[in-house]
Amino acid sequence: MDMGTPMPMPVGSGLMLVDPSQFDLTNDTQAADFLGQMLDDSILQFDAQNYSRYFWYGIVGFIGVAASWFQLPPLGTLILLGGYFGFILALEYSNNDVPGAQYWTSLGVRAGWLAVAQVPLLILLAGKNNLIGLATGLSYERLNILHRWSSRGTLLMAVLHVGYQNAGWNQYGISSLEWSTDTCPPTGMGAFALLLWLNVSTLAPFRNFGYEFFVFQHLLTFFGFIIAIMLHLPSTALETRTYIWIPIGLYLFDRLVRTALLGWNNSRRMSTTVVPIDGEVTKICVSGSRVRKWGPGSFVLLSIPHYGIGQSHPATIASTPESHSGDLVFLLKARNSFTKKLLSSASASDFTLVTSSGDKNAHAKGESHRAFIDGPYGGTQGDFAAFDTVLLVAGSTGITYVLSILLDLATRASKQKLPLRRLELVWAVKRSLQSTWFSEEIEGAFTSLQAAGIEANLRIFVTGNDAFRDSAHSSGLSGDDGINLPEYTQEPRQEAQKSAEISCATVVTGRPAMKAIVPDLALQAQGELGVAVCGPLGLSTAVRNTVAVSMVKRPIYLHVEGFGW
Repeated sequence: MDMGTPMPMPVGSGLMLVDPSQFDLTNDTQAADFLGQMLDDSILQFDAQNYSRYFWYGIVGFIGVAASWFQLPPLGTLILLGGYFGFILALEYSNNDVPGAQYWTSLGVRAGWLAVAQVPLLILLAGKNNLIGLATGLSYERLNILHRWSSRGTLLMAVLHVGYQNAGWNQYGISSLEWSTDTCPPTGMGAFALLLWLNVSTLAPFRNFGYEFFVFQHLLTFFGFIIAIMLHLPSTALETRTYIWIPIGLYLFDRLVRTALLGWNNSRRMSTTVVPIDGEVTKICVSGSRVRKWGPGSFVLLSIPHYGIGQSHPATIASTPESHSGDLVFLLKARNSFTKKLLSSASASDFTLVTSSGDKNAHAKGESHRAFIDGPYGGTQGDFAAFDTVLLVAGSTGITYVLSILLDLATRASKQKLPLRRLELVWAVKRSLQSTWFSEEIEGAFTSLQAAGIEANLRIFVTGNDAFRDSAHSSGLSGDDGINLPEYTQEPRQEAQKSAEISCATVVTGRPAMKAIVPDLALQAQGELGVAVCGPLGLSTAVRNTVAVSMVKRPIYLHVEGFGW
């Protein structure tokens, strides 16, 4: 017999204690009343809303301090991520021990708020024209790792939200009742599934499947997630939708700015020359662009409609505004449909290639088509002209990033006195012929550096076919199939010889012994040593580890530019 509905008892702060012992859960009516009181989260929503605000107080405060006071140390990313996860977990469990049947509900509601509160941060860290980048001076690709990990933080809170809510229902055997009478669980699981895929699809094997496919499915999934989360949010928590409308506005702002810049950059017709070179690589020269200012290490999203309408590919700018008559020069390894079409088309035609000196009489196989440029973005953070000694390390087409630094230093050295006293360039290639990719540019840069009284040396390490086994993926942003040099510490297999391709270079057969190269330069440097590396994972790791050991005795600045996007 139904004895009426027991009333919850006050426990302070406006919260009412829901006592399951006062309900007969075998009675459908009382079970429904009990579930209704469990789901009465009006006070819990208010409390959780406050903690979602605390989340943003912390984020804004950290950005302000970071932008004004310091740069992250080499382990700064790990420290930052550890602090981030510690912060959101502290917000989840701080002062959140509600007695009675709403114990799990309280934990679940707050986790849900903290998950939704992070959605604007995902867009802020993903947009190419974002406020965090403007405040900190970091370009969007530098913020990308934080974008991925904040998404994982969102997923963590979503897992806790789902787990705690279901734990509360299962404890009293009313889970099926909740699922059959409320639309929140099914819509929530839909949003959770999309969020889970957003995170899984950013793992390296999925990202490396193809740039265009990744971007398309990622945007499509995110739009679906936004719709699903709007359907999921209950009527008692309409304030949470603020955290959904904000990222929508941020995304539209980013698209508006990008569209305006894209329209300006491409208002003048640009032509693109594509030329095949050794190693299944295409050398691309874009002429007539309005883009006249970019820094070393910058990249663009390059679109050539002839090879795919609506497709764009990230590509590092190997040239500088002063070189190649102001044209933009790139190298792209033939990997996916876009880059394979580039190479195939270039191999089938003849065209005139503009060299670094602007000579348009150099004839080479190639083809010309109209191009569109989105960017430039990124670039090096440190000024390598400020160091006493600079070591530039490149693996295969990682030379595009390194070359832009080299050309910039050479141009500046020809105009003014620089603190730079010595420059060493180490380039690992599969075959010696690949050193001709930028032979004229390198020789010209070395001539300018030496004329300015700067010692400049180039060592080319020819690794051979057996060394190309690196599984680390790369896109056209920085390079190609990595050179797998699992032990970059081995000594060369033979003595250095003068290069037949580049007059200022010496060639060594074997792998660059980074454990010897970096410490030697650090000891010989009269001031600080600056190191920049762009190449496959094995090379970058070897340089990073060697620098970490050498920094004990000598200050070293390290910039690692990874293959990828």
